[in-house]
Order: sequence, then C-alpha cells, then structure tokens
Amino acid sequence: MPNENKKCKCMTKINERLDNCEHYQKFAKYRDQILALSNDSLEKTIAIALSLCFVCAILVSVSAVALKPLQIENKAMDMKKNILDVAGLLDDGANIHQAFADKIEAKLVDMETGNYVEDLDVDTYDQRKAAKNPAQNIIIPRTLDIASIKTKAKIAKVYLVKDGNNIKSIILPVHGYGLWSTMYGFLALEADGKTVQSINFYDQAETPGLGGEVVNPNWRALWAGKQVYAESGEVELKLIKGVVDTNKAGAEFQVDGLAGATLTSTGVSNLIKYWLGSEGFATYLAKITTAD
Repeated sequence: MPNENKKCKCMTKINERLDNCEHYQKFAKYRDQILALSNDSLEKTIAIALSLCFVCAILVSVSAVALKPLQIENKAMDMKKNILDVAGLLDDGANIHQAFADKIEAKLVDMETGNYVEDLDVDTYDQRKAAKNPAQNIIIPRTLDIASIKTKAKIAKVYLVKDGNNIKSIILPVHGYGLWSTMYGFLALEADGKTVQSINFYDQAETPGLGGEVVNPNWRALWAGKQVYAESGEVELKLIKGVVDTNKAGAEFQVDGLAGATLTSTGVSNLIKYWLGSEGFATYLAKITTAD
C-alpha cells in the first residue's frame, strides 16, 4: 500500500510538470490532431512511422549503453578463456577470472628492445587498438610485412604461466592474414622459448571446413612439441602440403597443412615466421630464456 501511494505521488508530479511544459503541450496538441485523422491519411501514416522509428532508436540506444559493461565483461572473459585454453589450463566449470588470476601473469613488452614496460596499466592496455593508433604503432615496410598486417603495436601484451618464480610457458599474441581475414591467436611456447605447446586462433573468418579448420582441436594438437628455430636461429616452423612424415629430417619443424586451404596455410606459416622472427618476439624470447 505505501508503495502504491508513492507511485501515485510520482505520477502526479510528472503529470504536473508535463502540463506546465510548453513543448509537451504543443506535442500533445499535434498528437491529438494526428490521431483524429483518417487511417488512410498520408500525414498520419508518415507521422506514426516516424514516431515508431524514434521510439525504436531510443530503445536501441538505451540498450546499447546499458549492455556495454556486460559486453566488455564478456569480451574480457572470452580472452582469458582462450589464454587458459592455449596454456592447457582450462578446466570445465572453473571460475575463469579466478583461474586466470591464479595461473597467468600478463606483461607488456617493448617490441624493439624486448624489455618489459612498467609505466602502463597491463590490465587496460589493448594491443589490437594500439596497432591501429598512429601514436602507438609502427608501420611495417612492405618488404618485411610477410604477415600482411601493415602495422603493429610498439608494445605487445604477453602472458606467462609460472610455477613460483619459474616460468612454465610463454604465451604470445600472433596475427596475420589468411585467405579472407586477419587471423588472431595465441601461441604457447615451453619455457625454452622454442618448443611449441599449443596454438589457438580465437578470431578468424576463414572458410568453414577448409581454412576454418585452424580452430579444429585435432589440427591444433599437431603443434605440440614442434620446434620453432633452426640451429642458425632462423624461424623454421611452417605448414607443409599434405601430412608430415615423422621419419624424415626436419619433421620437428613441420605441421600438416590445411587440406584445400593453401592460402590459409601459407598465412599461418607467414604469421609464425613474422612474430617469432626478429621483427616480432625473437629479441624478447632471447632475453627471457637466458635470464636467471
């Protein structure tokens, strides 16, 4: 009963204010004129259509604003889920945020020096946005842009899986162009910085059943234990046509190509070569794997 009285008082106040509002009175007068017109009237049809569009636009705008925090939260959770997945730490039913906080340490890396950056907030830094910002990116010369990405962020966000003070694995963000899209993913390396644990592409638009097989768990499993660098220090890891013959020399640097998806396979090989090479994380990996 008290709540109903409150509602009545509120509605009374609103009605009083509307009655004293000049603009509302003009609107009410026009509304009554429109409603009084015949249903066949062109003016009435247009007025009602515009009113519906206006109301729908308000509802969409309000929904977008109201749901934005939830969208941001879901995006952050999905990213953490993918990082835990590539690290082999994703457990069904686990609290994603808690598992990430317990097992993963995010760090920012200067791509030129390979040193950690401490004066930026690692939690809010967005590498993908930075790669599009002229103040935060580097334009890649065409002769070096084998991944076809045009620009890269000056600072990258990497992830470490630790056991106490010891690094168990290093997770690197990688991306490059395939056949239809830029493929974004994570590559997990062992603590030696040269042995692959896993790979995971979380954002791609390649052909389903062909290039889209980059997300197939069976194909992803083929990467485990593969070696990145030859004795010369050059990136040797790549996809080949067909199936890898494990009895042949060099098999440790090869992964089965994606059947019927030559350009996507080439794109994956190119992005691996770029991001693990001197233009990518090679300097950082050399530092972190030789540090005590």
